[in-house]
Amino acid sequence: MVFVLVALVVLALLASVHRYVWRRFVGDTTAPGSTLRKVGTVAAFVLPLLSLGAMTSGRIGAPFWLQQVLAWPGFLWLACLMYLTLALLVGEVVRPLLTRVLVRRDAASAARATAGTGTSGTAVDGPLAATTSGTRPRTEELVPAGRSCPSTSADPAPATAPAAEPEAEAVRGTEPAAPIAPAQAEPAETGPTAPAPALTHPSRRLFVSRVVGGAAAAAGLATVGYGTANVLRGPSVKRITVPLAKLPRAAHGFRIAVVSDIHIGPILGRAHTRRIVDTINSTSPDLVAVVGDLVDGSVADLGSAAEPLAGLRARHGSFFVTGNHEYFSGAEQWVNHVRELGLIPLENARVEMGGFDLAGVNDIAGETEGQGPDFVRALGDRDRGRAAVLLAHQPVVIHDAVEHGVDLQLSGHTHGGQLWPGNYLAELANPTVAGLEQYGDTQLFVSRGAGAWGPPVRVGAPADITVVELASRQA
Repeated sequence: MVFVLVALVVLALLASVHRYVWRRFVGDTTAPGSTLRKVGTVAAFVLPLLSLGAMTSGRIGAPFWLQQVLAWPGFLWLACLMYLTLALLVGEVVRPLLTRVLVRRDAASAARATAGTGTSGTAVDGPLAATTSGTRPRTEELVPAGRSCPSTSADPAPATAPAAEPEAEAVRGTEPAAPIAPAQAEPAETGPTAPAPALTHPSRRLFVSRVVGGAAAAAGLATVGYGTANVLRGPSVKRITVPLAKLPRAAHGFRIAVVSDIHIGPILGRAHTRRIVDTINSTSPDLVAVVGDLVDGSVADLGSAAEPLAGLRARHGSFFVTGNHEYFSGAEQWVNHVRELGLIPLENARVEMGGFDLAGVNDIAGETEGQGPDFVRALGDRDRGRAAVLLAHQPVVIHDAVEHGVDLQLSGHTHGGQLWPGNYLAELANPTVAGLEQYGDTQLFVSRGAGAWGPPVRVGAPADITVVELASRQA
């Protein structure tokens, strides 16, 4: 029941955002019945359907080829929708400012046009004569020179006050009074020296909508393009040094290549895996730690895309722990598959390295299958005089790690937020979003991950593979 309510809320939110985006990009900038409006309206229906298809096709067991067809446009549109909406919200601030600039420009243009006709502030025969109070001209004052008004021909009353300044009305947010054409006046001058007519309300509104919409589209799409290039380029290598009080001098300088959230799937396939393996091998690590969310799909669909992992090279081997996405994709089958590729799964287990204990726990998503993290099994009977390094996908288990005397926990899961400002949301659900922090006597390092989930886009959270060098305080 709760899931259904959440789904309905999400759908309602998506519908509202799509309607807003359509109105600003299509409704406000195109004419009713025009080809552009028809195309924009069709896109407003098709694109969200592609996104829904991309998000659900894997869960409902759709053919893998269909998942691949839907994934690129569907997930990319979600990223575009996010950044186009953010750009439009900024545009809502710019819109009234731009409108005010145009109003003042038109008012100044109208004032110059009045001056160009030779009309003075004391003339009684000009269309812009005003009363001494600065109000709009009365009807009897708008009769052209040389003609009489039936009701006042005997005693015309000339206006002597200067014309009201158009800028005053612009400041109040209203239109300046447009010159009223004299009755039966001669046609206005149309030569090259004639002043340009002021924008009317509809044309000004259309101009502002197109300028703001165009700028928002350029900013949003450029951001998504930049973020997509970040993912396709592959992760960069980061290096940090972590001192451990219990680490013996013999293990000083031990290097662990930490990689998380590879997310092999319909978008990021075999070439993505090969790029990551080559990057890891280039660092010549002593040990490789793959800390979860390796895949988004079944072994049947993605087993071949994961095969380059067999090429990982490290002096003390490569180790793997499950992430939450493994439990969406058949965790048991993936554990067996990575074992066949030469990785060592740590399912609530521990191994002894030369100078420290390396432990790993299952992800908390495994609790639904009775395969959740078991810290007692992984760490309960160890010698606490030795340093301990824990592989755990989600940072939220840090408090269990502190309780069991872990010196360093290596995690992923957060993607560093992946899409700014998603990092602020990630901070609400995780003790650490990225980097190294201290919790009691335990240090927690969180990787931003090497791939991407959903949209293959990263903004403000570049992908990384981190070489963690352990330092002995005895050295």
